[in-house]
Amino acid sequence: MKNVQEPTYSFVILTLILIVVDTFLAWISVKLLPAAGGSVSLIYIAVAFMILFTLWFGAYGAIAAYVGTLVGAGLIASDSFSRHPEIAILWAVAGLLQVLIPLVAVRSFEVDLALENPRDLTYVLIFGVIVNNIVGAAWGAWMLALAQPVNTGSIFATWLIGNVIVTILIVPLALKYFTPKVRKSKFFVKYYWD
Repeated sequence: MKNVQEPTYSFVILTLILIVVDTFLAWISVKLLPAAGGSVSLIYIAVAFMILFTLWFGAYGAIAAYVGTLVGAGLIASDSFSRHPEIAILWAVAGLLQVLIPLVAVRSFEVDLALENPRDLTYVLIFGVIVNNIVGAAWGAWMLALAQPVNTGSIFATWLIGNVIVTILIVPLALKYFTPKVRKSKFFVKYYWD
């Protein structure tokens, strides 16, 4: 019988490390390739790692994705969000949606994250590249319009296209080649918290 362990302080440390990594990647992404006044990136590399961390580490990765988006791409990268933190808090939900959608989908459809068959790859592409980025871009563009005058359609398109490019290039390959190694670690989360 497998020894099931409750989350310990090691998951708190893991979450803090993921927050730091996500925040740094979000900040770098927005600062190096800015669009829309510094709140959106042309190529938001952070999103791919946020998705990977959430698929591998469950809700701990999702918490890190939200905080990383809020702080790295929001509060410290954008004057509009530093003046309107209440909108930044809502805006960062876009990052959370972009990681929770694939997490719920792969857990619900029992996807093997090592992508050993076309079925699993298809679910990851649908929910981890397309649907999640459509929802995240729509939410993010709408919330950004509350903080500063922007062309919502242009923001949506920039956000969506950039994120789809990044996620389709990084997520499937990283899942295929690194999931077997991550799965052996004590930090791999099979469902959401355990």
